[in-house]
Amino acid sequence: MIYLGLAALALVVAALVFSDGGDRLGGVIEPDQLASLAWTGTILILVVAGFWRQFTARLGANLRALLAWALIGLALVIGYSERDRIQGVSTRVLGAVRPGTAIPGTGGLVTIVRRADGDFRVDAEINGQVQPFLFDTGASSVVLTAENAAALALTPAASAFTARVSTANGITYAAPVQLDSLSVGTITERRVNAMVAKPGALAVNLLGQTFLTRLSSYEVRGDRLMLSPP
Repeated sequence: MIYLGLAALALVVAALVFSDGGDRLGGVIEPDQLASLAWTGTILILVVAGFWRQFTARLGANLRALLAWALIGLALVIGYSERDRIQGVSTRVLGAVRPGTAIPGTGGLVTIVRRADGDFRVDAEINGQVQPFLFDTGASSVVLTAENAAALALTPAASAFTARVSTANGITYAAPVQLDSLSVGTITERRVNAMVAKPGALAVNLLGQTFLTRLSSYEVRGDRLMLSPP
């Protein structure tokens, strides 16, 4: 490569020496421009030749490193172009490994996987804080345990526990409250009416009808709970 560069440089020098002093060599390029190109090309050839010599000195190892970087670059390009699909797959895997996690789908659909005990436990966000819920179509309202309500700074007075609430486990008394927001996955509802159960009356929060009736639909398909946004 060096010899080819020197030969090309020699040809340029010869062309400059034997030029007739015209403004352009062959009517194409000016002598100063040709000299500048020759100098730049010579430097470039020397640099490339130096790198090439080092590269060929350990050809096998360098080729493997070059291939590894090419594969990394290809993986990054594929990962970026398919990022939405990869995110969807990872979310579904997380939902299967950790039942209760909301799995977003097309059209705003949210899917929740049934737990091994047969219940649908739903991780919902209330006023910005994540709380576990039991999906309960028999509950006439969203119901919070007294302990979870206290964690949300909802502490009704003892005299407020006057409302009868129907749950799958029977009748309990609760105090009415209003939640600023209740989110399950990508579904968010504002100003949701709810109840705070009397201390010791419930062991888990209930995702009941004051939230479920706001949805366009909800249904159970096998071990999947499907929630459709309003």
